Amino acid sequence: MELIKAIKKDDELIREMDSFLADEKYFHLWWLGQSGFLLQWKGKRVLLDPYLSDSLTIKYAATDKPHIRMSERVVNPELLKNVSIVSSSHNHTDHLDADTLIPVLKNNPGIKFIIPEANRSLVAERVRCENSFPVGISDGQSVIIDEFTFHGLPAKHNEIERDENGNCRYMGYVIEFGKYKVYHSGDTIWFENIIDLLKPFSVDVALLPINGNDPSRKVAGNLDCKEAAELAKAIGAKYVIPCHYNMFTFNTVDVNDFIDEAKKIQKLYCVLKLGEKFDYK
Repeated sequence: MELIKAIKKDDELIREMDSFLADEKYFHLWWLGQSGFLLQWKGKRVLLDPYLSDSLTIKYAATDKPHIRMSERVVNPELLKNVSIVSSSHNHTDHLDADTLIPVLKNNPGIKFIIPEANRSLVAERVRCENSFPVGISDGQSVIIDEFTFHGLPAKHNEIERDENGNCRYMGYVIEFGKYKVYHSGDTIWFENIIDLLKPFSVDVALLPINGNDPSRKVAGNLDCKEAAELAKAIGAKYVIPCHYNMFTFNTVDVNDFIDEAKKIQKLYCVLKLGEKFDYK
């Protein structure tokens, strides 16, 4: 199978990112595949849930759940420099990948690593860092790092799970910086008070999974195309960008179904190609 190509990758992608470092007015967002994004604002970079390796394909190659890659890798993680913050929404490898995170942490002195507090020990073991290094938060908590405020929200994947101290294991984040707010949901299905939790933030851009919740896949599910469009509209997000599709053959959907659903309810959306930039103006 021929892999889906990125429109920009590796050195070409980094050159494009670098060309906007001096932009003091707008923020820029690149889709890196699956739920991975790079957010850039005022010369600062925030890396969200990056999965930039073949670790899952290798891990599941000889099992009944092969993770056959559909899309080429957008960027070698060793090329990602000047990153201020990297986040992980939960412990599944496509959101907490050692092969991606270890070089990112190594090549970015002073970087901060935001995680669900409930996952601290596993995170430290997986990425081989000191247990005290990650910045852990739970739902209802916020942390300010370098002009970016991360607000923690629960995610349901497929349950809202908590540790013995009540801290969420699966999370989403509203990232607030300057006059902007971006919601990265992590992996989640719809849950009862999700709209009430998100609506007060007046989100500018919602980054939402669309691959759905199919038990036959034998993995935890997500919002489907219709739910992602409807959630974005219900919380008043100005734009919605779909993600978590076209990575593995067994766990994807046709993004055109999302486009149809967004058009039905007149919800502004942007479908990014791999390595493509979204400018919010």
